[in-house]
This record gives sequence, C-alpha cells and structure tokens, in this order.
Amino acid sequence: MSYNVKNNVPPRISPHLARLVLVTFILTFIVTRVLVFLIMSRRIPDLYLHLGGTHVHHLNYGIFLLAGVGAYLLFWHPIGRNLEIVAIVYGSGMALTFDEFGMWLHLGGLYWQRASLDAITVLSSVFGLIAFAPSLKRFRFQHWAGAVIIAIAVGVFFFTLLESFRYVGKIVIPVLQEIEIMSPP
Repeated sequence: MSYNVKNNVPPRISPHLARLVLVTFILTFIVTRVLVFLIMSRRIPDLYLHLGGTHVHHLNYGIFLLAGVGAYLLFWHPIGRNLEIVAIVYGSGMALTFDEFGMWLHLGGLYWQRASLDAITVLSSVFGLIAFAPSLKRFRFQHWAGAVIIAIAVGVFFFTLLESFRYVGKIVIPVLQEIEIMSPP
C-alpha cells in the first residue's frame, strides 16, 4: 500500500471510479459479444483487423489499453476528469482482455469458451464489491450475515445455472461452433 507522502495518508478506494470501471466493463463486454456474434453469423460485415493474414483478436486491443493506462497512471498521476477517463479506459481494456480469457488459458481454441465467461463473472463481482461494499472496517454483524446469505444463494444459483448450462450446452454449443467455423477468417 502506498501512502501520500505529504500527508502520510493511505489511499482510499473511490466508489465513483469503481462504479465507472464496473459499468464500462459490463457494457464493453456486452457490446463486444454482440458484435462478435453478429460478425460470425454474417449479419454485419467483417470488422476484424487482419494483419498479414492474421486476425488480431480484441484481447490485443485490451492489452494495449491496459498498458497505456498503466503508463499514464505511473508517469502523469491524473486527477479529476482525467482520472475518470482512465477508469473508463481501464474498464474497457479489462473487458476486451478478459472476454478472451479462455483463449489465453488454452492458447487458442473456440471463442465461446466457458473460462472466458467465468472470468468476466468473477471480475464483475470483484468490481461490484469494490464499487458498492463498505470497507471491512465498517462491516457489522448484519453485513457479515448478509454476505453469508448472499454467498449461499449465489452458490445455489451457480449450481442450478451450471446444470442448465450443461443441458443448453448440448444444444447451443454445436450451433455456436458451426457459426465460428463458417465465420470470416
């Protein structure tokens, strides 16, 4: 944890910036998935960037955005409106990068890998907690009780969701795989 040298004060999490990151992250993920589906199903023209016959995946755009955000924060220390813009760019970069998390993990493979959706879900949850949860110092009994109840409910929900995904996956995955095979290179 770094401290403000002038005041010897630890940094605080900005709920406003965290909410900007969360909203941008979710919106970028949704827009990206919709565009990829529309391109792969040939409902809109091929918008992919191709360099030397290689399709440049959108995780690369995310990596460049995250590298730029890191450098900007490190060297220029933005404040105010510029910091809000950085939060928005960071949220977009994270979504573009983690939307293809399954491709990092398996070094290729299908776009519709479950690992990518899992990564997006986990990161959305973490960003949501950072944006809306009180600090642990302010947690009271009712916060802990609520957290336990939510954790149980989420566990039950994910178990039932996993079961439904297995059923739907038998029907939907072959269709998505065929769309990907027939999509532009």
